[in-house]
Amino acid sequence: MKTKDELPACQVATTVELIGSKWKLLILRNLRSRPWRFNELRRDLEGISQKVLTDSLRSMEDDGIITRTVYPEVPLHVEYALSELGESMKPILDAMEAWGTAYKESLEKGC
Repeated sequence: MKTKDELPACQVATTVELIGSKWKLLILRNLRSRPWRFNELRRDLEGISQKVLTDSLRSMEDDGIITRTVYPEVPLHVEYALSELGESMKPILDAMEAWGTAYKESLEKGC
């Protein structure tokens, strides 16, 4: 987890640094509904490379936004889920979804 001194002074910039990449936002979108396994995420996020997915998950885990749970089974079963901190981002994601919906609807109406 980053220290306060390692983060930008601007709160919006802090949020963007933590979740601002395209892939991190889409990972959070998926984890908003339930825990996901690595390969499920990789299949669902069309165009993401294994390296980018791995790096994004590690970064969000390091920042305390998601949790990684390893189940001692054969084959190994690993799930990613929102942490308590990540759960607190749901209203942000909900607002982004609502804005995107409204924007698409405005285009359809020709406004």
